[in-house]
This record gives sequence, structure tokens and C-alpha cells, in this order.
Amino acid sequence: MSELHEVCRFVDRPINHDYVFKLKNYLKEGIPATYTLEEAYHVENDIEDKELSSTTTPLHIIASHIPQDATEDEEAIILEMLNELLLWGAGWSLIDKDDQTPGCILDKRGFHGSEYWNTIVNAGVRAEILLRKVEDNIEFIEDESVNINEETIGEEADNGQSVNTKADDDEDNAIQEIRQQLRDDPSNTTSTYLKTKLEYKDGALVTKERGDGVMMSWEETLMQAGCDSMFKNQQPDNDHCVLNIGFGMGIIDAMIQKKKPRKHYICEAHPDVLAKMKEEGWMNKENVVVLSGKWQDQVSELLSKGVFFDGIYYDTYSEHYEDMLDLFDLVVGLLKPEGVFSFFNGLGADRRVVYDVYRKLVELDLNNYGLKVSFKELVPPKETLNKPTDTGDSVWDDIRRAYWSCPVYYHPEAEFM
Repeated sequence: MSELHEVCRFVDRPINHDYVFKLKNYLKEGIPATYTLEEAYHVENDIEDKELSSTTTPLHIIASHIPQDATEDEEAIILEMLNELLLWGAGWSLIDKDDQTPGCILDKRGFHGSEYWNTIVNAGVRAEILLRKVEDNIEFIEDESVNINEETIGEEADNGQSVNTKADDDEDNAIQEIRQQLRDDPSNTTSTYLKTKLEYKDGALVTKERGDGVMMSWEETLMQAGCDSMFKNQQPDNDHCVLNIGFGMGIIDAMIQKKKPRKHYICEAHPDVLAKMKEEGWMNKENVVVLSGKWQDQVSELLSKGVFFDGIYYDTYSEHYEDMLDLFDLVVGLLKPEGVFSFFNGLGADRRVVYDVYRKLVELDLNNYGLKVSFKELVPPKETLNKPTDTGDSVWDDIRRAYWSCPVYYHPEAEFM
């Protein structure tokens, strides 16, 4: 353990400015804010070229050692240390040997909602916004613009320059393998998902071969909140027009039908789900319009047709927050002045700290479109927090991966300011 790590353990009380002074000195001397216990161990034991199995950073150590009985003055010092580390590039979402981020540790220790927690969450928001800006400004060199001189390459090889080593090849192969795995994962890539066979069984819609949970019946109470939001401003003349993007098991669409809107648009892209809809008679319902295809292709056409909605709900599979940002562009054009937009909020829901980061990101992004967002806190079924078992106490039994592990659900409701 290095001196940097030692100062983050708060061995001596009270915690005063000496801690901040030492921390700043270590960072100014060039010790990275992400310097891990594992790296220090390798240095102390002369271990070279061994891949790190985990990354226990100074942020993890502070989160693990914050005294439960810290005074206000001590809390101020600890917050100053957290901010100093983050200023020097400490990673808010790095994972330690127990698969925990600093925020996860704070949550387990009962610090959710504290100023320590807010500091980590705000750092996550800043990092995500910065990353988005960086990615937007990256310029890629087209392959055809790069002139490769094979003769020169040969000369460099003869001179011992720019020669690929086996280690380089192994690393490249590993990267390519990961990329291929992501492309083949139906939960990650829409094109793969739309080619993947689905199966309806035991209160769930899953991918047939892998058992990925696409939609599950435990979401019903959360979707009821979404349905209620869509009809929040319903008028007595019953001229209500709503759009649901992503049919899945039809949970929210069945709820919508009970409200008897004038028009009920459903956008669905997966052929197996469309076949299920046809089998159940959705295509023949008098007030239902089924848009068969991706919302990116189908919903944008509604703008040119002058179709506007009192309520819009979004819940798709294999899409990411970047896709939602594209959807926001359409929502502001399709939503009536008194309309309400909502969505199934599973953004980062496998870690509570990430879930809170996305809550703030959603609020910031929708505010940019002139939409104010409120979040109603709901309690998901307790079975969602149970790990898969042989006794059937978990909703994740026979599901490839749990996509929910938060004790609270932030139901979003967005309206024009």
C-alpha cells in the first residue's frame, strides 16, 4: 500500500486539513489519482507485466473508510479530498476486486443521498457529458486516404522499426473478439436482435437460444404508471391520441386499450412480436394503428403527416441512451402542447449509482428540448433484487442476466415547460 492509499484510510482522527495537504502533494508529485492498490502491490513486490485483476483506487478506499460518526468539519475535509481526486482524473465508475464502484460502496454503507454520494453522481454526469462531446468531435481518417507503402514497411521491418509483436497481435485479436461478441449480442445490437428468435413463456418474453429477458411481467406496476402518465391530461371529449414504441408482451398496450383512446399507435419492429400481435388481433382493432418497423423509420414519417400525440411511451430492447437522444428530437415535434412523454426507465439500473447518474442526464437533456421532467419514486417487486435460485424466489430464474437491481424505480414524466 502506497502513502497515497494510506492517507485515504483516515487512520488518525480528527480528519483535518493535513489529509488534504498530503493528498495534494502526492498528486502533484505525479502519483495518478487512479493509482490502485494492485499496482502498488506489484511495484512493492517487483512484479512486472502482469495484468491487473482489479482496480481498487483511492476513491474506493475513501468510500470504504469514511467514518459513520464523522463530524461536519470532517465531512467537509472528506468532500474536499473526493473533489481533489476527481479533479485529477479519478474514475468514478472503476470497479474493484468485489465488482464495486466507489458509489456502490457508499450505497452499501448507507450513504445513498449523502453529499459524498452526490459528489460521485455529479462526477458521473460531468464525465458522461464530456465523453459525449469528445466523441462528437472525433475525426476519423478514411481508409482510402491512407497511403500504405509496402516497400517502406519492409525497410522499417529490416531496421527493427514498427514491427508487430506477438503481444500486439494477441491484443488486437482480443479486441476483435470482444467487438464480435458485442455485435452478436442481441441485447447490445438492434440488427442482431431483430434477427434473433424470441419466445413467450412463463410471464416473460425472452430470446429463444440465450434466454435474454426482453420484457417480463414483473414490470406491470411500472408500466401502469407509464400508462397513467399518457392519460394525465385527457379531456372529456375523448380525442386522446397516444403512441407506444415497443409492444413486447403488450402489457402497456392492454392498459391503454382500457382507457379507450381515439387513436392508439403502436410501433414494433421484431417479426416474432408482430406475428404475436397479428395472432392476438391487434392489427384489426378499430382504434389501433400498427407501425411495423423500427421507430427510426416509422415514427419520423408521422411528422410530415401532421400526427400529434397526447401521450408517448418508449420501451424498446437492444437500444441505448444514444438512441433515446435521437428520439427526443422527434418527441418535441410529435407531442401536443399539453402532451406527456414517458419511458421505461431502466437506464443503468444494474447499479444504483449509475441509475442516479442517468436520472440527472435525462433531466438535463430533456430540459434542453424545453421539457421539464418529474420523477415519481416507485418500489419494484422485491423479487427483482433476489439473485437466481433453485427455489423460484427470484424473477431472474432461467433469465440469462438480470437487467434490474435497484430498490427504487424513477418513473419519468416529461411535459413542455
